[in-house]
Amino acid sequence: MNTTSALRAKHYGLTLAAIVALLIPGVSLGSVTVGARIKDIASVKGVRENILIGYGLVVGLRGTGDSSTDVTARSLGRLFGKLGLDIEKNAAVKSKNAAAVIVTAKLPPFARSGAQIDITVSSIGDAASLEGGTLLVTPLRAGDQQVYAVAQGQVTLGSLTDAGKGVFPTVGRIVSGAMIEKDVDTNFAEKKSFRMSLNNPDFTTAARLVALVNAELGGKFASARDSATVDVVVPFNYEGKTVDLMARVENIRVVTDSKAKVVLNERTGTVVMGDKVSLAPVAISHGELSIQVKGQAKERLLELKPGARADAERGLVNGNATVSDLVKLLNTLGVAPKDMTAIFQTMKATGALQADLELI
Repeated sequence: MNTTSALRAKHYGLTLAAIVALLIPGVSLGSVTVGARIKDIASVKGVRENILIGYGLVVGLRGTGDSSTDVTARSLGRLFGKLGLDIEKNAAVKSKNAAAVIVTAKLPPFARSGAQIDITVSSIGDAASLEGGTLLVTPLRAGDQQVYAVAQGQVTLGSLTDAGKGVFPTVGRIVSGAMIEKDVDTNFAEKKSFRMSLNNPDFTTAARLVALVNAELGGKFASARDSATVDVVVPFNYEGKTVDLMARVENIRVVTDSKAKVVLNERTGTVVMGDKVSLAPVAISHGELSIQVKGQAKERLLELKPGARADAERGLVNGNATVSDLVKLLNTLGVAPKDMTAIFQTMKATGALQADLELI
């Protein structure tokens, strides 16, 4: 590319970036950064953790191991046979100083042979505690049944255990307890394209992400397949340097969007909502409670029926009535969480609550 072309490309990129800044709310070309980084709202296909699992034995327990588990007894018998001891085939060896366990771990993306990872050890028999035990050599397999790591080490419970306080002595960890034995083959640097998946699918967010990436790279390199998927073609000047490209793209900030949603915990009465939730005019009558949301969209008012308590009346909010205002009013009136759930469900059914409602 000659100097003139380079200057034109640079000018085009800056112009496109300026246009994007004008069209997309919250995006600024100044020193103030807004929105979330792409790396925080999306993941790249192929760049993820993989779950590893294996079956093993913990030995060296002080009489707190499995008491009558056939699996543990047979496992000990096979272990002794492999160690050269004269044990009959499939013989059962009972010992309360050993426990059968399931070992789990997370294999990080781009894992390389020789690296170490943490593991979790969980009892599967009737062992009372794994405290002080040692995990014997345990192969860890992924979903393809290939062995990617080998675990071994001293099991730690992290603190004094007391099952009555919610701490379980049958689950322990071993920091750096597994050695990776097999590389995860992913030549990311040579990719010609890559795909990003939004953690919270949304058409508006996807469109904004595409516009910002194209503005940053100075051309049409990104395109949205749907509300959750964005494909990016590697520019010719980044061929063989996809890592550098990804480092540039993932730090672009995007102002995310989402549907209006209200999450209500019926047990505690906790209500969490976004800033886009609105109420349509509605009259609510629940038991002795009577509340009205009335008026135009810009002049809505929460009203109580005549004779309501004075302290509740002080909670009234003039202007745009929101779900937050309604929740405050209901709390002021001492409405129970169960009744609040019934009110919100009815409002959703009638269309007065203009948002998704999720109960947990």
